[in-house]
Amino acid sequence: MRQRVVRVAVTAVLVALVLLAIPLALAVRATLYADQRDSLERAALAAAVRVNPDYATGDPAELPPPGPGERLGLYDPKPRLHTGTGPRSGDAAVRRAFRGVIARTQSGGELVVAVPVSHAEQVIGVVRASSAVSAVRNRVLVDWAVLLGAAVFALAVAVLVARRQARALAAPLEGLSRHCRAVMEGDLTARAAPSTIAEIDQVARTHNDMLHSLSELLRHEKDFTTNASHQLRTPLTGLQLTLEAGLAQDDARLRPALEEALEATRRLHDTVEEVLRLAGSPGPPGAVVPDRSVVHLLAETDARWHGLFAQDGRRLDCGVQDAPADVLVPGRPVAEILGVLLDNARTHGRGSVRVTVRDLDDALAFDVADEGTVTAEPEGLFARGRTGGSNGGTGIGLALARDLAVSLGGRLFLSGGDPTTFTLLVPVAPVVPVAPATR
Repeated sequence: MRQRVVRVAVTAVLVALVLLAIPLALAVRATLYADQRDSLERAALAAAVRVNPDYATGDPAELPPPGPGERLGLYDPKPRLHTGTGPRSGDAAVRRAFRGVIARTQSGGELVVAVPVSHAEQVIGVVRASSAVSAVRNRVLVDWAVLLGAAVFALAVAVLVARRQARALAAPLEGLSRHCRAVMEGDLTARAAPSTIAEIDQVARTHNDMLHSLSELLRHEKDFTTNASHQLRTPLTGLQLTLEAGLAQDDARLRPALEEALEATRRLHDTVEEVLRLAGSPGPPGAVVPDRSVVHLLAETDARWHGLFAQDGRRLDCGVQDAPADVLVPGRPVAEILGVLLDNARTHGRGSVRVTVRDLDDALAFDVADEGTVTAEPEGLFARGRTGGSNGGTGIGLALARDLAVSLGGRLFLSGGDPTTFTLLVPVAPVVPVAPATR
């Protein structure tokens, strides 16, 4: 920014100097030449007044002494130089002056002014005054040098002032940039300092107010996460302990219900843990460790959802037989994502639902497909307040599932609209072969 301010100021000064200096230089040149001609004309008129009308009969003709660098000469009607200095024969200016007019010309490297000397309404002679053009040119060059020096001085002053102003303008913005960088690095207590520039101060105040609001919002969210963690985990743990104690009783009638309730409680506990893991910090969630085989995960998913789809008269195929048996994935988050996709297919999809797994070497692709169609924009399906399927709807399921996929370093996207197919990519670590021991 500093260089830009200096560049703009210097450009403005240069434009002003060019627009002023060039006309001024031309005016100086014209003035000096006009002054020199006026000086020659005054000298010639003064000499013409002193010329004796009888100079042609032998009376002496006295001319005043010329000025520095000037020449004065009296010419008779022939025309020849009678007295003074100048060319022996009269030039064009002298011949023109014999016609009764004052002649001003420039010839032979000289400025020439010829004034007629009249007597009895007749021109009896001409006084010629001249000076070298080079003398006037030298004065013009000197004045131009002075003008150029003044322009250079003005430009230097402009650069100094522009650099000072650039520092004054850039310092608050640089401070605001450092403050924003500190906030980006996690220091929410940083505040922008005031400056002497009202507009920048207004931006700083607005930024501080915004940061205060964001800090309060983050504090409330952190408090909510802490409170939810305590208020949800504790009752769920107590409920699990109660159900496990009930299973310890030898009551065959209650055992199936208690086992189902305990399993639902464990799934709810896993869901709460995943949601709290996502909301536990403002940065990316911590890495999760692969802990469950794909075959085991699909078997659990089939056991959980098969009955629900059967109640609706629909079929669920989890493709357990095609899943790789030696690959581990993060069980809890992947199960949550598959649960969201299956619930979405059950609520908004149609026909049979199939879950398949494809091995992509460095990742696994979980495809969840039903026989419905999707006409909405793919990105809109994952916006909060929308959900997928052929019938549309509202909710946060797919948005939560995408966040969970990102937390695993993977992706969740709509890979097919007819039939509806969602694909979850889960990266897997390459299996390093162990060399056999040598004897």
